[in-house]
This record gives sequence, structure tokens and C-alpha cells, in this order.
Amino acid sequence: MANRTTSQKLTLRVKAVAVLMIAAFCLVAVNLARIMLVNGEEYKSKAEQNQLQDKELEPMRGVIYDKNGTILAQSASAWKIYVNASAIPDNEKVRDFIADKLSSVLSGVEYETVREKTDNSKSSYVVIKNRVEYDEKEAVVSVLDEKITYTSVKKDDEGNTVSASDKTFKLRVAVGIDDDVIRYYPYGTLASCVIGFTGADGEGKGGVESYYDDVLKGKPGRLITAKNGRSDTMSSGYETLYAAENGAGLVLTIDTTIQRYLEEALTEVYISSQGAGAYGIVMDVNTGAVLGMANVPAYDLNNPYALTEDQKKEAEQIEDEEELSKAKSGFYYKNWRNFLVSDTYEPGSVFKIVTTSAALESGTVDESYSYSCYGSIAVADQVIKCHNHQGHGYQNLRQGLMNSCNPFFITVGQRLGKETFFRYFEAFGFTEKTGIDLPAEATPVAGRTYHPLDDMSIVDLSSSAFGQTFQLSAIQITTAISAIANGGYLVTPYVVEKTVDENGNVLTEKQPVIKRQVISEETAKTVTSMMEDVVTSGTGKNAYVAGYHLAGKTGTSQKLSLGDGHYVASFGCFAPAYDPKIAVLIIVDEPVGYINGGQICTPIAAQVVENTLTYMNVEPQYTAEERAELDTPMQNYVGTDLRSAVQDLNEAGYTVETVGDGDKVTSQMPAYGVIIPRNGYVVLYTQTDAEKAVTEVPDFSGYSIYDVQAVARSVGLNATVSYNSSTNRNELVSYSQSVAAGTPVNKGTVIKVYFKTNSGVADFG
Repeated sequence: MANRTTSQKLTLRVKAVAVLMIAAFCLVAVNLARIMLVNGEEYKSKAEQNQLQDKELEPMRGVIYDKNGTILAQSASAWKIYVNASAIPDNEKVRDFIADKLSSVLSGVEYETVREKTDNSKSSYVVIKNRVEYDEKEAVVSVLDEKITYTSVKKDDEGNTVSASDKTFKLRVAVGIDDDVIRYYPYGTLASCVIGFTGADGEGKGGVESYYDDVLKGKPGRLITAKNGRSDTMSSGYETLYAAENGAGLVLTIDTTIQRYLEEALTEVYISSQGAGAYGIVMDVNTGAVLGMANVPAYDLNNPYALTEDQKKEAEQIEDEEELSKAKSGFYYKNWRNFLVSDTYEPGSVFKIVTTSAALESGTVDESYSYSCYGSIAVADQVIKCHNHQGHGYQNLRQGLMNSCNPFFITVGQRLGKETFFRYFEAFGFTEKTGIDLPAEATPVAGRTYHPLDDMSIVDLSSSAFGQTFQLSAIQITTAISAIANGGYLVTPYVVEKTVDENGNVLTEKQPVIKRQVISEETAKTVTSMMEDVVTSGTGKNAYVAGYHLAGKTGTSQKLSLGDGHYVASFGCFAPAYDPKIAVLIIVDEPVGYINGGQICTPIAAQVVENTLTYMNVEPQYTAEERAELDTPMQNYVGTDLRSAVQDLNEAGYTVETVGDGDKVTSQMPAYGVIIPRNGYVVLYTQTDAEKAVTEVPDFSGYSIYDVQAVARSVGLNATVSYNSSTNRNELVSYSQSVAAGTPVNKGTVIKVYFKTNSGVADFG
């Protein structure tokens, strides 16, 4: 009986154990099923993360070229320095060692920054510095084999030391170098407002770098590698490579040579006017292609965060860190902002060509329309003055434009009426963006940047007719000028001509876009003729260039929101008037002293037009009067008898200097074919080894034409002069010269000197 009871107890125990085992098995099975079926993907991902390393491979950003293939922006190979924090021993001495070595060889990398990043023990890829150039990369390579001895301590669960041993740590165990890409801008500040730059993240900022970022940046690749238990990369047999796709290149409409002409001219007027900024556009009138676009001062694309000297001084006065940060952000915003596209201003009298076009096209007035200006005009309860306070007297439409008479154009605007005026205002594109392919184009806003039709008062209409109380962007005005130049067609401006692949194959090509015809060809020709008279005999006469027949209009507007003392001077033109090729707009913001566009912007536009059309091989067409005053090409005297050469030159009115003891001319200065003044200076050499006769270029600024030529001859130079032949010579003074004062040059060198007048060119008073 006792044995049976014992046997039963044993059986029960076995069954109980079996049940427990089955329950435990079921629990394990259920948990395993949960892990596999419910959380399987999560654990799989964690396992893969522990076993695999996935690196993003930077694509090469597309090259940016000018229209002739000159490289303006290019990416090059660089390197990325990183640390595998998970491979760093848990030792303060080692972490200090890493931070000290890397911060000492990497410029701009602080010790504290590296030290903090080495504490990220869970990460195998912590970037210390991107876009490292070759020399810095080599500096890192040179320290990779450096090592440090440290004490490795093992502790139990309670924190007690179990053992301690000395170990050696080599820097390369935790520091790695990967491929990266860096962006270069070979010409620094050139066309910075058009090109833009890339930020630390490789994204485009400003200009085409931003607008075409998706085209330029390409698609990143991936390199997936296996890691062993020590987090070291295993052999290449475990690698999977997804190659990066490089970005496409951009071919701009910008011509580097024309861009230089524009920037040099703007820099000159920026300095001489002491203005807040000088801005300019050169555009193909028929296509809308922008050949040059510049903001002065410009910023260096290779160092976009550099401040100007004035900004540095202002920043030094700010002690509060938060306020300093805000101030710097404002400086950067100002430096990078493209005034010509993103800002608006009151166009002033340049807008009168639009009012004239609208009045002629609508039939409101014809060329014979006349009005007598007595110095002011009453509009509603206001009196609006003319810049000529004595009045211009009787004028027809052509004369009204030449004189830039505000009361005259107020009457034209009132005759148009607000409905007709607004119809042409809208047709010329002033209520919409131009659509230029650059970021942050200013958006016209009814009631803020222009007067909407429904709310336009008689005062609004009158002031708008001569270019005040509304705002436009420079790119809007340039397209309107181009519309008059090309026969009445409003085009869409653009700066990218085509996209190309790495081998130069064309991927896409821009086709010019004509939005609409805003005026007839006949009206365009009539307005062109009037604008040409503005340059030959009106307020734009400082823009005169012999042979190139500029058609233009001056402008000077007051910044009404800022009150007296704040002005914008401008001049818009196109050339040649008989077959227009280019439109040019020059703007000077807040000039000091002379404030009128006819005084400070016209001469600069003349330089840009003359240089650009000469570069484009556009042959000048001289009038009989111009041809009579032309300088002459130098004849060839090399190889001739010295005595006869001197006699010939003296009889022609030249001053001759001879160098050497020979009786034959071996060389001459100026060289054969060079254009020189009729009473110029010639040096004849009679020995091939004769030392060149040298002189120093004088400062011609402020001289009369006669004085310039006399001073030039006295120091052995030739001065060719650029001026409006219809202007009284006694009014002209020199303001610029092709070679800087103080420059040593060979005697006989030709210096071009530019002249202007400050009389009769004002359009604001």
C-alpha cells in the first residue's frame, strides 16, 4: 500500500514536470513566433545594422560654364575625415589624444568639438570635417600611425577593479578618411549674383546653384560593406556598390568678357559716386539671354561668409552674442541678395519710354502733340514740379522726352486715362514676374508695388506717368527696354542656355520665349528714334558713342518712403539703334553729390556698350560729322629711311621721338594699324637692341579735351578721347581713363580718355 502511494506521487510529479516543460516550451514557442512574425523585421534590421556599414557616396556636382565654355564653377575631389567612435576604448586619455591630434591638423576644427564626438560610443561613423583638401588630408595621414599607451581597467558589476593592464592605441584604429567633393569658383567674385554658391551641406545657395540645384547635384551612390565583431570592415568580397550619378552641367548665357566690362564699369561708378551699390544688366534684346549681370560690391563665391570692411567694423561694436548673430545673418542676406532680380525701386524717368509707347500705340497722341511747361503743374490738390524750375516752355513729344519733362508726361498720362495706361502697364509685364531662371524674383503686388486699376487716383496716374509712386525690378525694366528695341515683343529673360552631360553632350537647350507683342514695329521705331535723340541732344548725351547710335533714357527717382536725400540714378538704353543687339541698364543706389542718371550712369553705360559691341564685332556706322573727327590708323614705317619717316610724320602733324644711332627704322610705337589721334606722339627705334623709352601715365581726371591731349603729348603719350561731338567742348571734363594714373608704359602708348558734361543732363531737381 505504501509502495502504491509512493508510485502515485512519483507519477504526479512526473506529470507536473511534463506540464511545466510543455508550458515553458509553449511560452518559448509563442515568444519565438512573436519575435519572428511580429517583430521580425525590426530585429532583422538591428542585426543588419550591426553587421553592415552603409556609406553614402557623394556625386560630382555639375560644372557651370559661361556661354563660350569658360568654367565658372567646378567640383573637385576632396576628402571627409571621420571617427569610428565605437572602436575607441573607454578611456579619457585616448579620447583626449584623438581630439588633440585631429584639431591640430584640421583648420577650423576645435578640440572640444572632436572631443564631444568621440563620446558617441554607439556610432561607427561620426564626421569630423567635410570637404577637406589635399594638404589637410595628407596632414591627417601623417598622424594616423601615432599611438599612445594607456591603462585598460576591468571592473566587476559592483565597480571594483578586477585587473589592469597597459595597452597601446594607434590613431588609425578609430580615424578614417573617405572620398568627398569640394566646389571651386575660379574667378571669385565674377558674376556672383548669377552663379551663387554651395553651402556646407552641398546644397545650392543663391543664383543658378540654387535654382538648378536638382539638375546640378546628381544622385548619391551607396557603398555597403560587412563588418566583423570588432566593427572592422571586412574584405571587398563583402561589398555592394551603387555608383553615384554625377550632376549635369550648365552653360550660361553670361559671357565672361562682357561680364568683366560690366563689373569694371560698375566698380568705377560705385567708387566715384560713393553710392550704396551699383548694378547693371546686359541683355540680348531679341532672345532675352542675359549676357552680363552684376551687383557691386560683389561677394567672393569661394568665401561667401566674409564680411566687408564696413560690416566688420559694425560687428565689432556688438557685444551681445545673440545680437551679433542676427547682425551677421543680415549682412550675409544683403551680400548674397541679387538686387537686379529680388529688389524693386521707383524707376523714375526711364519709365517715360513706356508712357510714350502706350500713348503712340493707343493713338492717344502723335509726335506733334505739344505742351508748354512753366516749371510745375497742378494735379488735384497737389503741385508737381519740373526738374527745370524755370520750365521748358513749348515742347512736342520728342522734345518732352529729350528734356525728361515731368509736367509734359503728366499731361500725356492724363490723356491716356487710367484704363489705357494700366492696359499697357500690364502688357509690358509690370504686374507679373518676368520668369527669369534665378531664385527669389520679386513678386509684383497690387496696392503695394503698383497702383491697381480700381484704386488708381488722378494723382496716382499722373505720378506713374513719369515713373514715381510705384516700384519695378531692374529685370522687368530691362525686358521692357528690349521690347522697344526688338520691334515690340516682350521676351522672357534667362541665364541658362543649355544643360550638358559630363562629356559635353547637350541634354536640354533653352529656346527664346516671346510672351506677347506689346506695341507695333512702327511704334517701336518711332520711340527708338526719340530715344536716340535723348542721347545725341538730350539728358542722355553723356552716353554718346560715335558710330554706335545709342537709344536711351535717363532716370532719377526719389525713394519716397525715405524722404529727401535718398535717390536712385539710372539709365536704360539699347544699341545700335538702327539694328539693336543689346540692352543695357545701369543703376546707382543712393549716390552722393551728383545724383542724376544723366550725370553718373550714362557715361558708364557708354563704356559698357562700346566695349561690348566692339567685342561682338559689330561694325560702327559713322555719320559724316563723326567720320571727320575720327582718329587715324598708324602707318608702317619699319624698314624705311629714318629721315624720310620723320619728315612724313612731321608733315602729318605728329610729334616724333627717335631712339638709337641707326638710319633705318627697326620698330615703332604705336605699332602699325593702331588708332591714334591726328596730332599724336610717335617713337621710332633704329636699333633692335635699343632700350624702350618709358613714361608714366598722368591723372587726366577733371581736364578739358585740349588739356588732356596737350599733357599726353608732353609726356610722350597718345590720348584718344570719347565724348559727344554735339556737346559744347567747354562743358566737357574727363572722368575716366583706360590706363590708371601712375602706370609705367612705353612712350607712344595710346590711352583712351572719357569725357562728360554735367550741364543739361539733369532729369530731377
